[in-house]
Amino acid sequence: MESFDSRAFRDALGSFATGVAIISAETPQGRLGATVSSFNSVSLDPPLILFSLSRRALGIDQWRSAANYGVIILPEDKKDLSNRFAKSGGDKWADLTVGRMQNGSPLLPDWLAYFECAAYATYDGGDHDIFVCRVSRFETRTAGAGPLLFFRGSYSAIVRASTAPASPDIDFALHGW
Repeated sequence: MESFDSRAFRDALGSFATGVAIISAETPQGRLGATVSSFNSVSLDPPLILFSLSRRALGIDQWRSAANYGVIILPEDKKDLSNRFAKSGGDKWADLTVGRMQNGSPLLPDWLAYFECAAYATYDGGDHDIFVCRVSRFETRTAGAGPLLFFRGSYSAIVRASTAPASPDIDFALHGW
């Protein structure tokens, strides 16, 4: 296997723009929250999503033992929340208005969409654990801000070239459905 510079590899991966989400869970030890850009759809039937967390993350054992998770997709004006939940340690939930999803996971008030999930499978992802979850419920907001994006190490926003809707055929082919 060829070896290469880890920083250069990370920078190259940063060429792929991603959305930003906060993963939440409630455990007997308390609330968990982490910012991720590793959220992805897996399957429509059954409805599965995935996210990954570093094996060096504080509380990784609590994450592994959680029965339910929440995935909160952030709008473009929530960089502060993204930064707050990206840091290790401390009480990330202090001074925030926190609701509850039906599965018990903490819910922040500002979101574009959220997904309530049950643990489905965990896989070895090298220096990360890959959590696959079965979605039991979700909600979306269509009006308002666009998504918070991460690209080449910093936050970005979508700049729309046109307000004309895309052809359904293009969307269909792009997503491989």
